Amino acid sequence: MSSTWGPTVAAYNPLMSIPLRELQFDLFEVLGLAQSPSTRETFQAVLEAAARLADEQFAPYAALADRQEPYVEQGRVVLPVELSNAMRSLADGGFLAAPFAEEYGGLALPFSLSQACGSLFAAANVGFHSYAMLTQGAANLLVHFGSEAQRDYWVPRMLAGRVYGTMCLSEPQAGSSLADITTLATPRSDARYSLRGRKMWISGGEHELGENIVHLVLARTPDAPPGVKGISLFLVPRYREADGRASNGVTLIGLNHKMGWRAHVNTALAFGDSEECIGELVGDLHHGLAYMFLMMNEARVSVGLSGAAIGFAGYRYALQYARERRQGRSLVNRDPRSAQVALIEHPDVRRMLLSQKAWVEGALDLLLYCANLVDISRFADEAVARDEAAMLLDLLTPIAKSWPAEFGLEANKLAIQVAGGAGYTRDLPLERLYRDNRLNHIHEGAWGIHGLDLLGRKVALHGGAAFDLWRRTILLTIDSTMPIEELRESATLLRELTDLASETTKHVMERQGAGEIERALTNATIYLDAIGTITVGWRWLERARIAITDLRNESRSSDEQEFLRGKLFAARHFFAQDIPRARAQLGIVASFDDAVLRLPEAGF
Repeated sequence: MSSTWGPTVAAYNPLMSIPLRELQFDLFEVLGLAQSPSTRETFQAVLEAAARLADEQFAPYAALADRQEPYVEQGRVVLPVELSNAMRSLADGGFLAAPFAEEYGGLALPFSLSQACGSLFAAANVGFHSYAMLTQGAANLLVHFGSEAQRDYWVPRMLAGRVYGTMCLSEPQAGSSLADITTLATPRSDARYSLRGRKMWISGGEHELGENIVHLVLARTPDAPPGVKGISLFLVPRYREADGRASNGVTLIGLNHKMGWRAHVNTALAFGDSEECIGELVGDLHHGLAYMFLMMNEARVSVGLSGAAIGFAGYRYALQYARERRQGRSLVNRDPRSAQVALIEHPDVRRMLLSQKAWVEGALDLLLYCANLVDISRFADEAVARDEAAMLLDLLTPIAKSWPAEFGLEANKLAIQVAGGAGYTRDLPLERLYRDNRLNHIHEGAWGIHGLDLLGRKVALHGGAAFDLWRRTILLTIDSTMPIEELRESATLLRELTDLASETTKHVMERQGAGEIERALTNATIYLDAIGTITVGWRWLERARIAITDLRNESRSSDEQEFLRGKLFAARHFFAQDIPRARAQLGIVASFDDAVLRLPEAGF
């Protein structure tokens, strides 16, 4: 693999990274991840190693990789050598293997710690890090549903960075409508399958980063029932390793040129066009979509993490810019002979910065909380705790994917605004971050799809038990916060909004039960926004409670006190500026306004 991509670019700024203190606060103080000093020391060392790697191998090449997209040369995808170096360092450092069991070459570290490391890589260079996200997701799917032979052969190679993974769902004619896929898997005499079809929007579908690529492909067998119930999952390697890495009939049709995430090659692939494409069944026939949902849901949380991380990077850059850039004069001193003041002294700039802080810190905490639910669902001693964690995570997944993507993007928008015209130019990294973050709103399920998933399906699961668990979990935080005078008003407001959300949800479910499905779900996206805002408000209330408790420790340094006070002011801002929006949104949902349904198509 060769590259003429050039040296480190000047646009890199290490101040864009997520502060380790931020991750420490969420992991150790809010989530209580490390109960012993030795464990905390170990986890801290992992975070520090991730931060060094992000600063050295990822961040310096983000702007460069954005300018120089992947291209095809003599039938092969050309990627920068800097990407290859970064992925090798990631694997050698154990970050691909971190959350996996030791039997597969993993380090058995908490998933929440691995996600915290992932946030550092995503903030530094999401286009590079996305190869790791997909490969980890594919490996985890095989751990859960693959045969013993599939697990033992492929997973260690994936965690060592020798083999990469993809998920092949969408097709040109189907998009997100997986019930309409047509890729066919015909049984062979050797218990394997011959695949034929085309897949679109396949991230990481073709490259030379490793020895092989494992495609996890959704397809139908000839006798499969229609719709999603007839979908099976197949493991399709790029090369047939048993035949000396011979071609396996996976053909690159072309590349998709994206607005952002340009370093992560996106492909259209043909299976079985030029020669036979052979795959192995994963799990049982006709259960493929259920298996793939494990990888999809993991990817959705990772997409949300990317949204929060990129938003964080923009906020950090805008903050430093506002501190250094002097422009204009204060509102109370308009004397043109006086010195100009830093941007951060202007009230509206401070508002934009504090909004960014509230959104990205709240979103990041939510994603780490969800990652911790994964750990609890796997390793908790009590079955009840494991089951409840899994159920709550299922409900939160559409929120964890969508809300951070939406408000991470909003944070990037305000970051550009802080920098003014300069923010709109390529001289600063802010426009690139905005473009990168725009994709998170779409891939792994668009905003509207997750709104329908939440309101049309998730809130009704288990007879509404998952939604009730969400409500009870929030109320526990509210009850523990009410004795704290400084937070009582916020806790009271959150209780009112949680009760209103429950009432609104009940009304929508009743309308669905009465057969008014379209009318009930017309404003599902608005509902998702409202529930997401309430959820992040809950996380901010919990963080504020911890911050006040920590502030009572008089031995805290002045820097530490300012860090904790920042949490309190961000929480206050979120409750003043964002939480009230949820009330209005829930009112829209409860109105069952059906103008969009009644308007004739010609009226648009």
